[in-house]
Amino acid sequence: MVSAVAPPAPKEVPSEYSWDEKGPPREAKWWYSTFHTVTAMVGAGVLSLPYAMAYLGWGPGTIVMVLSWCITLNTMWQMIQLHECVPGVRFDHYYDLGRHAFGPKLGPWIVIPQQLIVQVGCDIVYMVTGGKCLKKFVEIACTNCTRIRQSYWICIFGSTHFFLSQLPNFNSVSGVSLAAAIMSLSYSTIAWVGSLTHGQVENVSYAYKKTSGADYIFRVFNALGQISFAYAGHAVVLEIQATVPSTPEKPSRVPMWKGAVWAYFINAICYFPVAFIGYWAFGQDVADNVLVALERPSWLIAAANLMVVIHVIGSYQVYAMPVFDMLETAMVKKLNFPPGIALRILVRSAYVAFTLFVGVTFPFFGDLLGFFGGFGFAPTSYFLPSIIWLVLKKPRRFSSSWFINWACIYIGMFIMLSSTIGGFRNIIADSSSYDFYT
Repeated sequence: MVSAVAPPAPKEVPSEYSWDEKGPPREAKWWYSTFHTVTAMVGAGVLSLPYAMAYLGWGPGTIVMVLSWCITLNTMWQMIQLHECVPGVRFDHYYDLGRHAFGPKLGPWIVIPQQLIVQVGCDIVYMVTGGKCLKKFVEIACTNCTRIRQSYWICIFGSTHFFLSQLPNFNSVSGVSLAAAIMSLSYSTIAWVGSLTHGQVENVSYAYKKTSGADYIFRVFNALGQISFAYAGHAVVLEIQATVPSTPEKPSRVPMWKGAVWAYFINAICYFPVAFIGYWAFGQDVADNVLVALERPSWLIAAANLMVVIHVIGSYQVYAMPVFDMLETAMVKKLNFPPGIALRILVRSAYVAFTLFVGVTFPFFGDLLGFFGGFGFAPTSYFLPSIIWLVLKKPRRFSSSWFINWACIYIGMFIMLSSTIGGFRNIIADSSSYDFYT
C-alpha cells in the first residue's frame, strides 16, 4: 500500500520587490486580520461622510453608501481568494498578484502606482487629521492655553512617527493597530451619539447646498471620492493576509475571510450611523469633519478628538509598512545599499518627513479625501480586484460573476474619474483663498 504524500505548505511568491528571503512572520490569528483591516479601513474618512451626504442628498447618498459597502466587500473577498490562487504559492503583495495577472512588465506599472497613491495619500491625510484633532483636543481641554498654529500641531503629531516608523513589520505594530481599531469604533460611536443627542439644528435643511451649478457638480464629484476613501483597506489586505499561517488543510483564506467579515460588520456600525445621523442633525450645513460641529459635552468631544489622534497614529503605520518595505528593497537591490538599521532610519525618516511636509502645506481635509479617494482608492478597492478576477478566473460570459465584476469595473471607473477631477479642482479653489502655514 502506497501512502499519500501531503502537499507542501504554500510559500511566498518569488518577488523582485522582496529582499528579505525569509518572508513575513506567519503567526497571526484570524482576529489580527479583523483589527488590522478595521484600522486600515475605518479611518478619519468616516467623519466626512455626513458632509458627503450633504451634497448627494438622502436618496443618492444612501444608495452610494450601501452600494460601496457591497462592492468593496465583494472585491475584498476576491483579494482574499486570489492570495493563494496558484497552488503552493502565496501572493504576499498586491504588486505580486498584479505581476501574475498582467505579466512581469505590465503588472507593476498597473498596480504599484495605484497602491502607492493609496498608501502615501492615506498617510498625508492622517498627518492633517492627527494635527487638527490634536489641536481641537488641547483647545477644548485647556481653554486658557495659548493658541498655536495648526501647522505646528501637525508637526507635533508627525514627530511621533519618526520613532514608531522604526518598528520592523506588521506583527510589531499589532498592539498599536488594536488600540487604533478600538479608538475608531469609539470615536465613530461618539460622533453619531453626539449628533443624536445634539438633535437637529434650528431650521435644518436637507436641500442641496446653494452654490453655482459648476461648483456644485465638482463638489458632488468630490463627495463620491470621500465615500470611496472610506473603503481603503484593499491596498494592504494581501500584506495582512501574508501574516496568517496557511496549510493545505486550512488555507489562510479561511481565517482571513472570517476576520474580514467581522471587520466589515464593524465598518457598517461605524459608517452608516455617522453618515445618516450626522446629516440628519446638521443637514446641508454640516462641517467636513462632523466632530468639529459638536461642542457639548466638551469632555466627550475632547476625548473623541484624542481617540482620532490615537487611531490615525496606528493607521499611518499600517499603510506605511508596505511602503517602507518597497523603498528599502529598492535601496538594497537598485542602489546596493547595505540592509540594516542605517537603511531603516534613513528611508523611513525621509518618508515621514515627506508626508509631514505635504500635510502641512495642503491641510484641506475634505478635498484631500475626495482627490485621493478617486485617484487611488477607487481603483484598488472598487475595480482592480474585479479586473484581476476576470483575467485569472475567467468566469463564463454573461454569468452572474461576469455581470457583477463588470458592474464593479464601470461604477469604480466613474467614481475614479469624477472624484479625481472634483477633488483636484476643489484643492485649487480652496488654495486660492488659504494662507499657507497658518
